[in-house]
Amino acid sequence: MSKEEVINVVMELYSARKEAKEFLDYFANPDEKKELEKFKKIVLKEFDDDISRKPKCRFSVCRKALSDFKKLSPSADTIAEAMVFYVERVCEFSFYAGDLWEQYYDSTASNFESMLKFLVKNNLLEHMMPRVVQIMAWCWPCGYGFHDEIGDTFCELVPPQYHGKVGEADALGKAQYKKMHPYLKM
Repeated sequence: MSKEEVINVVMELYSARKEAKEFLDYFANPDEKKELEKFKKIVLKEFDDDISRKPKCRFSVCRKALSDFKKLSPSADTIAEAMVFYVERVCEFSFYAGDLWEQYYDSTASNFESMLKFLVKNNLLEHMMPRVVQIMAWCWPCGYGFHDEIGDTFCELVPPQYHGKVGEADALGKAQYKKMHPYLKM
């Protein structure tokens, strides 16, 4: 293709496809923070605490949003922030909403595993550890063996010096749950 043909194709693509327009705008003027905030809004909309709005809890929507975000090639720190935020939101939603369905926990466990692998691979685990512990704490009261699966996954993927964080997360989760439900005997 000639230079003029390429320019025409890009101009047509820019006009025809919203995704292409967003990518080209980002390519011309990268703003990771703005794109991260867009991603977070999508996650918050899907896993909204306001039950009166009937949250949709569509993992597929969040998975696509994360994939689209990663395609922009932001820094590893920014990708880690997006991945941790996503798992935080899903686990916190479950903690406050009560026991949910099995597929919810399966999807969450898969996202937790992907997040941990990314953090370990990019040497970001230590930096994100307080948030990872809180994520595991929010899993404490969940059903379908989810709490155990999260702890096992954590111990499989992180160096042994961090394995004690599972007990720390359990104690934190139990304390938070008891504070939320002071009438329960534990």
